[in-house]
Amino acid sequence: MATNTSHGQNSMRPGEVEKIPLTPEGFEEKKARYHYLITERRQQVADYIHEAKEAGDISESSAYEDAKNLQAMVEGEIQELQHLLEHATILQVPDEAEGQRTARLGTTVEVETDRGTSRTFTLVSTVEANSTNGKLSDQSPVGKALLGHAVGDTVEVTTPGGTVTYTIRVIR
Repeated sequence: MATNTSHGQNSMRPGEVEKIPLTPEGFEEKKARYHYLITERRQQVADYIHEAKEAGDISESSAYEDAKNLQAMVEGEIQELQHLLEHATILQVPDEAEGQRTARLGTTVEVETDRGTSRTFTLVSTVEANSTNGKLSDQSPVGKALLGHAVGDTVEVTTPGGTVTYTIRVIR
């Protein structure tokens, strides 16, 4: 699990605590993954290492090397998740600003394309982004374009497939 911990906040001052924005659902998913790695996966890898050691000469054992590499990956992910959970700030869906709700981190935005196709995105930070689940990074071209806009606004986004126009239909 590679994460980008900058989150567009390159202007941290000395003594400032890093804040990583997560939706309540994203926080729970990361917490569950961390719990699984600590309570189950770590033991599975330890068993794998033990079996590889018992199989013979570890200096020439590819199984032992694989097990140690797996252990390093699991421990690295545990450290990343621990950091993420310690510095997480849970996003609350913002109330309306100046009489209008605008697209912000944590909001779900329903849009319609210029071709009449409806799409739904939840705007999240880069550590939570997952396009297959409709969780769109605020740093992606579409995410950046939607931020700050209200229902009825039209935004144009240049993507690798060309320019797409989105009209915001609902923000919740």
